[in-house]
Amino acid sequence: MSALASPALADLGEKSVPHPGPTVSLVDVTKVYGSGDNAVSALRGISLELTDGSFTAVMGPSGSGKSTFLHMAAGLDRPTSGSVSLGGVDLSKLDEDGLSRLRRERVGFVFQSFNLVPSLSAADNITLPLRLDGRKADREWLDEVVDRVGLRERLAHKPGELSGGQQQRVAIARALVPRPAAVFADEPTGALDLRTGKDILGLLREAVDALGQTVVMVTHDPVAASHADEVVFLADGSVVERLQSPSADRVAERMTHVEG
Repeated sequence: MSALASPALADLGEKSVPHPGPTVSLVDVTKVYGSGDNAVSALRGISLELTDGSFTAVMGPSGSGKSTFLHMAAGLDRPTSGSVSLGGVDLSKLDEDGLSRLRRERVGFVFQSFNLVPSLSAADNITLPLRLDGRKADREWLDEVVDRVGLRERLAHKPGELSGGQQQRVAIARALVPRPAAVFADEPTGALDLRTGKDILGLLREAVDALGQTVVMVTHDPVAASHADEVVFLADGSVVERLQSPSADRVAERMTHVEG
């Protein structure tokens, strides 16, 4: 049976239809790179559930497993052991074509470096994932997203004609337009000044509060993490603490213990 006809992929359904259970679920997930004496454990038995419409920041020192966690949760890589589900779909039941389809339909990505296509306008960059998937944009939803990120007057501009903050707004709109199960943001304010970064974090917060989006953000910045509902701290590939309703000061204080 092909991936496109598999029961697991058939369960993807419409992006706007609620599913039972957590939006993102990792159960006893490990990830080992290499083998024998050269084996490196990037994740060590992580179990974590993230609910629909939540904003979670993932923090930890260098080498703690933040990027590997993001790759596992978003279906960019497979765990060595354990299971991952996204939007109610068990990723282990998908072959590579199925994973690619899931990422196109159910996952939004926001990167530090924006990852826009230089030759395309902002409007075309926003709708590119849909076009690659052979889908047309829902015009009403597209208009709402464009207006929320404040790009109405910049849609005809190419990335080189936009500021860094405007480019990241394009990236956020691109992530939201397919109505994903979750948006994964990797250091989304890392290339921005403080004021612009605050605006971008406000947009991610609004995506959760006003649009019901689930957002998972890897960051090293306590101020960025304070916009989330919860901060998950990683160290040596394990979850060592979870902090609810974080403030920048509390996050910074906890990070000193994690890094120590």
